[in-house]
Amino acid sequence: MSKPVILCVDDETVILESLKAQLRKALGSSYAYEVAQDAEEALDIIDELNEDNISILLIISDWLMPGMKGDEFLISVHQKFPKIVKILLTGQANKEAIERAYAEANVHKCLFKPWSPNELLDIVKSGLEKL
Repeated sequence: MSKPVILCVDDETVILESLKAQLRKALGSSYAYEVAQDAEEALDIIDELNEDNISILLIISDWLMPGMKGDEFLISVHQKFPKIVKILLTGQANKEAIERAYAEANVHKCLFKPWSPNELLDIVKSGLEKL
């Protein structure tokens, strides 16, 4: 049986690698960690995993990305997969985008860049506890 997935979405490779490394260090091998560099790639990964009956437990998505913004992406995910825990990662989102993500995507938390490893872990663990 495949491990449940935590998906990280950000257009900056260094951010993706940092998130993946911090999550793997803190949560170990209980989960598979996937990364995508934009919303379109993330939606493709979500569809592929869903077709293979692999559950995605949690998504951490940047807000400011080329193409689709993070709030729009998370709203789109929420409409198809409301049980996935969603975290908005941002250094630049405006208040309206954050409020919209909470209201329309049922975002668990908003994590602001730069984050601390403890803050990331606390938010992810509290999100996973909701499942």
